[in-house]
Amino acid sequence: MATDTDWQLTRTFTSTSGDVHWDRLGPPGRPAVVLLHGTPFSSYVWRAVARSLARDHQVFFWDMPGYGTSQMAAGQDVSLAAQGRVFTELLGHWGLADPLVVAHDFGGAVALRAHLLHGVCYRALALVDPVALAPWGSPFFRLVGEHPHVFERLPPALHRALVREYVGSASSPGLHPAVLDRLVAPWLDGPGQAAFYRQISQADQRYTDEIQSRYGGIGVPTLVCWGEDDTWIPVAKGRELAALVPGARFEPIAGAGHLVQEDAPAELTAALIAFLQQPR
Repeated sequence: MATDTDWQLTRTFTSTSGDVHWDRLGPPGRPAVVLLHGTPFSSYVWRAVARSLARDHQVFFWDMPGYGTSQMAAGQDVSLAAQGRVFTELLGHWGLADPLVVAHDFGGAVALRAHLLHGVCYRALALVDPVALAPWGSPFFRLVGEHPHVFERLPPALHRALVREYVGSASSPGLHPAVLDRLVAPWLDGPGQAAFYRQISQADQRYTDEIQSRYGGIGVPTLVCWGEDDTWIPVAKGRELAALVPGARFEPIAGAGHLVQEDAPAELTAALIAFLQQPR
């Protein structure tokens, strides 16, 4: 998919973990859909899906603190615990009592924590290759977690090559070069380089261990979508998760890796529209 230079987040919310940039599409008064991105990405990965959903919904999207265009700062708490609290705050700021929620990767854990620990109500929940079940965290994650300050001091050229290789591996067919440029850009300057390793070092499995036993109590309609060629989190985890959530439907996406939004946007959008438009 080609890049999109018009994707901008023009609004700001000051959260307990720093300034959050956000925006919305679609006519007011339509059912609200909130999109959550994963790590190390931003709301940019949702651009095609957001514009499609905005025909019949009011679509809200945001960059989490420490990601994309939102605030990055030394000492910032960007853990799953912090992001769950920020999401709860943001929904209150938007005045959304029971939105439709679509969450990818790390954002899936954020949405699950907000629902299960903070009592946030959803009309329906769609999880796309979410971080939800132990074990997770690659050897690279563990290495960075043990030595974040060493990685923060990598020469810029080596850091750039590492980030490009890492982000590119989330796609099965490969990312358009301009899309890859856009995805890695927030991580390449001084604050961005430190923020990249900060968010990895704080990605602790204990935050999903805390909620995993509660998935059987999820009572909202749930869809689990998964790229069949995901090398970051195997598709078997998707089937396992769908089996744990009562009544959840599992939707595999052929030819897609972990970044389903980039690899198969039409197929993912069709699955989401069919699910979100079901009578509740």
